[in-house]
Amino acid sequence: MDPLDRAQVLLLCDLCQRAAVQSHCELCQINLCKACVGEHLSDSYKRHNIVLYKHRTSTSSYPKCSNHLEKYCELSCEKCDIHVCSSCISSGKHHGHKIKDILRTPRSKKEYLRKDLKEFEQRLYPTYKKIARDLNLEKNKVEKHYKKLLSAVDIQEEDWYRQIKFIVKQQKSDIHEMKRKHLASLNEEEREVENKILQIKLCRFYLINELDSDDALLTSDYIYRNSEFRVLPHKLNILYPNFYPHQINTEQFYQMFGFLSSLSITTEEHGYTMKTLEAASFPPIKPLLDEPELITTIDTGYDCLYSVSCFSDEEIWTCGEDKLIKLYELQGNLLRSIKAKSACDIAVTWKGELVYTDYMKRTVNIVENDQIQEVIRLQGWTPYKIFCTSSGDLLVTMIKDYFEQSKVVRFFQSTEIQTIQFDLDGKPLYSSKHYIKDICENRNLDICVADYEARAVVVVNQIGKLRFKYSGPPSTTKGSFYPRGIATDSQSQILTADCYNNCIHILDQDGQFLRYIDNYVLNDPCGLCVDTIDNLFVAELRGGKVQKIRYLK
Repeated sequence: MDPLDRAQVLLLCDLCQRAAVQSHCELCQINLCKACVGEHLSDSYKRHNIVLYKHRTSTSSYPKCSNHLEKYCELSCEKCDIHVCSSCISSGKHHGHKIKDILRTPRSKKEYLRKDLKEFEQRLYPTYKKIARDLNLEKNKVEKHYKKLLSAVDIQEEDWYRQIKFIVKQQKSDIHEMKRKHLASLNEEEREVENKILQIKLCRFYLINELDSDDALLTSDYIYRNSEFRVLPHKLNILYPNFYPHQINTEQFYQMFGFLSSLSITTEEHGYTMKTLEAASFPPIKPLLDEPELITTIDTGYDCLYSVSCFSDEEIWTCGEDKLIKLYELQGNLLRSIKAKSACDIAVTWKGELVYTDYMKRTVNIVENDQIQEVIRLQGWTPYKIFCTSSGDLLVTMIKDYFEQSKVVRFFQSTEIQTIQFDLDGKPLYSSKHYIKDICENRNLDICVADYEARAVVVVNQIGKLRFKYSGPPSTTKGSFYPRGIATDSQSQILTADCYNNCIHILDQDGQFLRYIDNYVLNDPCGLCVDTIDNLFVAELRGGKVQKIRYLK
């Protein structure tokens, strides 16, 4: 007997949610009452196949019942939160429970998915990201504090050296051991938090894909994990040791030299607080200047300058044909240089670490304390352009061997979590015959690529769906559009360097042309970046100069 015929199982129309179900659209997988059939058929943009509910034949969309193997689970018990078949209903175990069509359940679950996704994006992920940032700052504090301790011991050692050399060595050893234990505790918690962040990001992308998917069965099997991430890790309460020097006393030099207080590491269950959900904040509106202003010029000394990236509002990293990556003050003073034989592009992480692509070794590398560490190594693909997103991911453009294909890959640390290569029709999003494809992320999380060979800026949303392509303004007196560098600002405006026409195009976030920056001579503009207060830095390919430009009021 059909479940609809049982009094305790009243299925309501999916449209009006008031009248009993009489019909079913097999193509739309929706249940209808008699009054709503006409309304459903009025949607002429879709095909429909209306049958009596009891004559529906789409059982292949339902899962098999685990208790009655010959039956399909066409229904879902909301109270028990399980799928049930007609025999399960007949058993009486679900008498009085609210029963729904299983294919209706995903539609209601979508709201829960949206709520979970909102919590992931606005609460869980920012909270764990802040914890990770705090741990990193704490590690820096550890370095400074223990360096101060060692310095205090060294000063005391200068006076006592001949008599207490053994004691000095012993106490230094104690300090290093305390530091090791201290860092080990922080590293352990940091690994736990980073693992949680990875899980959250994977869950987040799963939720995005589920919301975008029409696979009702897959959505109905969604497992809620938010409660797992709401339980924050215990926070370490650390009482730093200190060094207390004594005046020299030759008779009691061992006791009088000084002592270290103990290193105390405890955990605090509610030490971290969860970020509250709140409305998104928007930056103040900054209109474009009538005439952009050239603020300063930095001569980097490169014959060919590829890219520029802001380390801070006062310092910039530069990368070019030279075998050095250089850090400059805006006054033009060289602060640091990193030897990188085949660096192609650079970026700066939210921690302030330098990352770069090495096209000869096919690697992505990070620089920590002037030490180069390999993060990603590719096989069959060569990485070229790179960008660090607001969430800490790395976006990398890459070309397959022999220039057969190109794609954008998102990495979390060294884990590949997203590939963007084709549109919905299976056609390549990006050209493959040239490696120049600069990349950045917009404030609205769009991914923007300046595709030199395609003569277009290609913009996709955060899940990789094409939003638009920009190939230049509708009418122009300038020559062909060849975009190289690309950047975005606090207004979600897109800026791209038009190298052949020696100008910068400014677009809004939907790809509408706003204006050029071309009121003075740019010499083959190439790399672009924008600092935190929306100053534009333009790396000139020929001549090796970086121009700092103000273009917003």
